[in-house]
Amino acid sequence: MDVKRLLLGSLGLGAALAVAGRLSFKSASVRPAIHNTSHNAIDAYIEQQMCSLKIPGVSLAIVEGDQIVHLRGFGRARPGGEAPTPQTPFFIGSLTKSFTALAVMQLVEVQKIDLDAPVQVYLPWFRVADPRASRQIAVRHLLNQTSGLPMMPGLAALGDLDDRPEAAQRQARALSTLTLTRPVGSKFEYSNVNYNLLGLIVEAVSGESYSDYMQRHIFVPLEMRHTFASRAAAERDGLAAGYRYWFGFPVPAPSLPIPLGSLPSGQLISCAEDMAHYLIAQLNDGRYAGRQLLSGAGCREMHSPAAEIHEMGQSFGHYGMGWISHGSGASRIVSHSGHVPDFAAFMALVPEQKKGILILLNVNHAMVKMTFDEVWLGAAQLLAGEPPSPRRFDALPWAMRAMPLVPILQIAGVACTLRQVRRWRRDPTLRPSRGRLWRRHVLLPLIPNLLPGLLLVPILSEIRGFLRVFTPDLSWIAAVCGSFSLLWSAIRAKLLLRELKSST
Repeated sequence: MDVKRLLLGSLGLGAALAVAGRLSFKSASVRPAIHNTSHNAIDAYIEQQMCSLKIPGVSLAIVEGDQIVHLRGFGRARPGGEAPTPQTPFFIGSLTKSFTALAVMQLVEVQKIDLDAPVQVYLPWFRVADPRASRQIAVRHLLNQTSGLPMMPGLAALGDLDDRPEAAQRQARALSTLTLTRPVGSKFEYSNVNYNLLGLIVEAVSGESYSDYMQRHIFVPLEMRHTFASRAAAERDGLAAGYRYWFGFPVPAPSLPIPLGSLPSGQLISCAEDMAHYLIAQLNDGRYAGRQLLSGAGCREMHSPAAEIHEMGQSFGHYGMGWISHGSGASRIVSHSGHVPDFAAFMALVPEQKKGILILLNVNHAMVKMTFDEVWLGAAQLLAGEPPSPRRFDALPWAMRAMPLVPILQIAGVACTLRQVRRWRRDPTLRPSRGRLWRRHVLLPLIPNLLPGLLLVPILSEIRGFLRVFTPDLSWIAAVCGSFSLLWSAIRAKLLLRELKSST
């Protein structure tokens, strides 16, 4: 059994779902929120989910055509504070990927990047373990997550809190010994490594740092005045306080440093109003306020389904250039979600109805990723005039809340064993026979007693740093209960074998 993959499946490392498209454009104006039926229903839906999932704060934006039609904050942006404003910055996680893809496509349109050129054309030092695969991986493979680069190194990079300027290149050069999980171009596998490499390509081709390129070519044209690539800058602008779930309850998180090597794949910071500008450009063939960020053909190519997504035996649509596409025709939806340790985000476009939605929240945990993604997809479906789809991952928050049962059951097991031994000592006639003691009291209980020890496997693996920051409670349970299970199993066996000897 691949324990790491089993754990990651339970943590919800699947894909995001939602809604996208194209629209005619005039000027990017903001008009007062229109409290129509769909907006009221979405507001009520979000409040219900906040109560159910114990979410501290949410910032919402809805756009229609070239207009921002609804902006609202819910809950608290920080402990004891007010509701988030449309300008309150939040981490947007993997929504960053579509920004990176947009930068690449901009450089494609000025003929500085060829989508089908090998990565080595732009990063000559790039290598994986297989020299032939190293030459085959093209820019398009990175954009569509079909390079064959595995998921694990991307997760490991999220736990690498190296904030040195060369962190991205250092991590990329370490791929020289990496074995691909599948042939180049054959199948989708979500890996942050793909987009971290794209960020390096943007830097190499443009001659600018990733953050400077974003600022000059995307943030400024879109009038995204509260969008940042630096936590320090965002904090000066009133960054919302992040929370991490501990056993299902949100706990304020200390200021976590940005894993700088993963900036292009998931570490940008923005607000509801700024992201509404971004969605307007996406809906309007790359145009915003009279500025053309990308051609209409380029936008449509970004939103096109490219690689089918299968996670945990289920289909999650098609991936392409930082977006996930679902369905076809009037029901087609294009979206992406984003997750960092203490924030989550979701954006979706409804192309046929020329609508878009953005949801930012200031709490997260890897075990509820799929639950969050389904919840926010439901909000997008409400925007499209449809009921939310049945949810498949509602049990994940309960699994998180049930984690304290592990040490409780361990303590109960110790108490039961000690009580049994005392009874045998008080009344030797109660002692089982040698064979029964071995089978029923020594060997059989080893199975449940050693099971928590399996939790040590992932927290000692290459993703241990990721688990520490994205699942602090699970990491604590794994370290304490996993270690205790091994120790207690040995002590228990020795104690019972001593009883066996004393009965002969």
